[in-house]
Amino acid sequence: MIRWLNLGLLVASAVALVGVYGVKFHSEGTAAERAALERQIGEQQRQLSMLKADWAVLVQPGHIEPIIQRHAEALGLQTVSPKQIKSFDDLPMRPDDLDPAALTQFLNAIESGVDPIAALIEAN
Repeated sequence: MIRWLNLGLLVASAVALVGVYGVKFHSEGTAAERAALERQIGEQQRQLSMLKADWAVLVQPGHIEPIIQRHAEALGLQTVSPKQIKSFDDLPMRPDDLDPAALTQFLNAIESGVDPIAALIEAN
């Protein structure tokens, strides 16, 4: 009887040893994956900070102005005149009642491929 008990305990301890080893092996693999992900995140954060620094340099007016002057003719750029700058007070007020006929005409014009807003801008 004692011999069977000792044999059973020996088998149980061997199974427990294999189980503990498996858990240890799995946790080390998970820790290695975590460390690799942390290194990857750190590298991406460094790259992002470099990209932000590059972007800050590229959007400075002193960097953009020579490019604009070099390509002004091809882009058709012109200096902004003070007449183009308006205030919110110059905007027309929203009408109290919507005109369904005008809205239908506007939507039909868009569906037919005509840009009514561009036509208004060109008219002014």
